[in-house]
Amino acid sequence: MTTAPGSIPPAAASPRRETEFAAPDIDHLLSHSLLQMPDGVIAVDRELRVAVFNAAAGSIWGVDPALVIGAPVNRLHPRALTDCFLALARAEPGQPSDPLDLVLERDDGRVATLSVTLVAVRDPTQVLGVAFVRDVTRQRRHEAHARQLSLAVDRSDHALITLDSELGITYVNAGFTRLFGYTIEQMRGKRPTEVLAGPHTDTDTMRRIYAEAATWRSFSADLLLYRRDGQPLWVSILNNPLGDGNGVPGEAVAVFTDITHTKMHEVLHNRVLDALVREQPLGEVMRLICVELERVAPGLLTSVLAVDNDSRLRPLASPNLPRDYSDAINGLQIGPGVGVCGTAAWRGRPVSVTDTLSDPLFADFRDVVQRNGLLAAWSSPIKSSGGRVLGTFAIYYREPREPDPWHIKLAEICLHLCALALEREQTRARVHQLAFYDALTGLPNRMMFNARAEQLLVNAESQNTPAAVLFVDVDRFKRVNETQGHAAGDGLLRDIAHRLGENLDMSDLAGRQAGDEFVLALNQCTAEQAAGMAERLLGAIAAPSVVGHMTLHPSASIGVAMFPEDGRDINTLLRHADLAMHRAKTEGGGSFRFFSADMNRLAQERVALETALREALRRDQLQLHYQPQVHSHPPHELYGVEVLLRWDHPQLGAISPARFVPLAEESGLIGELGRWVLRRACGQLADWRQRGVAIPRIAVNLSASNFEDPQLLDELLRLLQANALSPSDLTLEMTESVMLSPQPRVLDNIAAMQMAGLALSLDDFGTGYSSLSHLHRLPIHELKLDMSFVRDLEHSMSARALTNSVLRIGESLNKLVVAEGVETERQQRLLAGLGCEVLQGFLFSKPLPAAELEAWLAARAAQ
Repeated sequence: MTTAPGSIPPAAASPRRETEFAAPDIDHLLSHSLLQMPDGVIAVDRELRVAVFNAAAGSIWGVDPALVIGAPVNRLHPRALTDCFLALARAEPGQPSDPLDLVLERDDGRVATLSVTLVAVRDPTQVLGVAFVRDVTRQRRHEAHARQLSLAVDRSDHALITLDSELGITYVNAGFTRLFGYTIEQMRGKRPTEVLAGPHTDTDTMRRIYAEAATWRSFSADLLLYRRDGQPLWVSILNNPLGDGNGVPGEAVAVFTDITHTKMHEVLHNRVLDALVREQPLGEVMRLICVELERVAPGLLTSVLAVDNDSRLRPLASPNLPRDYSDAINGLQIGPGVGVCGTAAWRGRPVSVTDTLSDPLFADFRDVVQRNGLLAAWSSPIKSSGGRVLGTFAIYYREPREPDPWHIKLAEICLHLCALALEREQTRARVHQLAFYDALTGLPNRMMFNARAEQLLVNAESQNTPAAVLFVDVDRFKRVNETQGHAAGDGLLRDIAHRLGENLDMSDLAGRQAGDEFVLALNQCTAEQAAGMAERLLGAIAAPSVVGHMTLHPSASIGVAMFPEDGRDINTLLRHADLAMHRAKTEGGGSFRFFSADMNRLAQERVALETALREALRRDQLQLHYQPQVHSHPPHELYGVEVLLRWDHPQLGAISPARFVPLAEESGLIGELGRWVLRRACGQLADWRQRGVAIPRIAVNLSASNFEDPQLLDELLRLLQANALSPSDLTLEMTESVMLSPQPRVLDNIAAMQMAGLALSLDDFGTGYSSLSHLHRLPIHELKLDMSFVRDLEHSMSARALTNSVLRIGESLNKLVVAEGVETERQQRLLAGLGCEVLQGFLFSKPLPAAELEAWLAARAAQ
């Protein structure tokens, strides 16, 4: 037998092998295999009855296969399975279908996802088709989870990459592409920083990152990287290694988070705060902000403008902006059509211009922006914490365009820092203003004036030129405050400060010393020029001043001290000019005087006298004398005594009250002096009462300032009670200046004293022009006729007529009249004849110490 080439020759016939070989039952083998398959197998006949339902299928459906065999297939869930078998009638025999997922709800409530593949069968066994079923519930869940995870990773704002063992990129998510602009094709196999590092990426941080990554440990770092378009980004990097099944690292996952906004804020914030702490000038701080923003956003031009108190733009920083553009907008009034900056400041909100060559906001600046290639701009107002516009921050582009959202985010960081710097600068300026300038007039205060004047004197000495210091005091300013109110006084001071400034040269200085006192330092000024300046100032100050609804007619007294003749330092010159001013004031005011040596001597004597008076009060070295007041008709019984203050200084001898009482008024000692007199006088009267010395009453003269003391009445009542005296034992004498006081509390005090039972007496009546017009306002008990009337009674008909008039006034008002200064018998007879009830004078007794008064009383009683 021949064999075809390439075929296997048949084996030789062997009777034994032929008897041993038995062909397998293919149908049985196939059926057994189907029943033993790990996947579920379901075969149905043409009647759609289940012919095969293996154990795996029973496990999937949770039923006994024996209960299913022969049953209609539509009894099996899901119903879609029946539809699949029906569709097999149209299918190509032997061709498996695509896997189909069906959801099975078992009788026990369990839900499973099934993957079903069907095959059509054409054979005499009448089997229609076979379904191969696999439970893919867990697999589908895993796939769904993977899909969700992939979706979350791709949609995340974070950039995610995976790295191989060589730190080459194997995967980037969509977030990475959005953040950096690179796809996986552009990044695969490359190390991240090979592509993402740029000119300002910190190399030390990169080396640390790779050193950490080589150890396969988790780490994090912040790094400046660059997008594909060159835009810098600050990112936070978090790297985590991934191990294989045996725990050996093989890959890593790195997450990049954009922290540009936060990092820029942090970097700028730290740098600006550091600059502020180091007291760097405002312009340098603003330049730092602009430079930093331009560094991280190449191609931008930035500027910071301030808005001054007149609502005008003032450039603070514009590192790369053309100079002629900054000059063009400097000093412009903000408004609705003043470029982006002036308009943003006026509107109080950001303004964007996409094309400066066509936008009407740049109509007045078109040439300068075109010349410098500033073709688009965006500006936002810089606002204080209270919402006030302090300035503007602007960014400019070299091409027409909309502002980049990222650039606006950077600008918003800068706005906050600019506001911080501007508010700090304004606060510092306010503190400086409060510390060195007068809040009312805006003139330098004492400290600032002295410092600047000292420098003026140094320059004058080095140039061997004269200088003058003028001390200006407004005459009767206290009366303006008291009669017209403090608002009028403040207005007058502001007006005078303005007038002083208008008459000074640029090199001269003016300042407010205190209250109504102003000082001036005149550079390169001779005595003749100083006199001329003083005359001009007196004329300027004397011009009527309209304050509110009132017209005031001020005047001033000016003292002049010359450098170097009257002093070589500002304190000495001010002191000497002050002395000269006081001389001008004592001579009537409205004039000026130059300092002279005798003024200094008198001032020193005054200071010494004031010191001695304070010491005398402290040591009880003053004395009280008492002058009797008697009835005008014989036997001239004692009416009372007037208390008179005397001072016998151990070294200076007797000092007249006319000298030390005004000194007490000027130095603020008058209140203490009045209380001392009241304590000693009441104590003396109490002593006399205890010893039976018949003194009906005492009269004490108080100044106008004593009557302004709201505690005076309470102190008097306590003093009377402590000495067992009644209010009627004390008469308080006042001068006409008390009647002229506009202070409501003065009249309130007087009325309260009268209600308390204290007697009140008006001293030196008739010598003041306002006595009669004010007499009805005071609840006084007696009038004291001034001695000037009494002195001329004997030889002047006018004096006699005036005296008679005063007596008639007292009589008509039911007030007792006491005549002072009675020295002759004829004066006594004339006064008695005119009806004067009480007399006082040397005719009866001079003022006496307490012991001598007692002797005088004893002598009278013995007569």
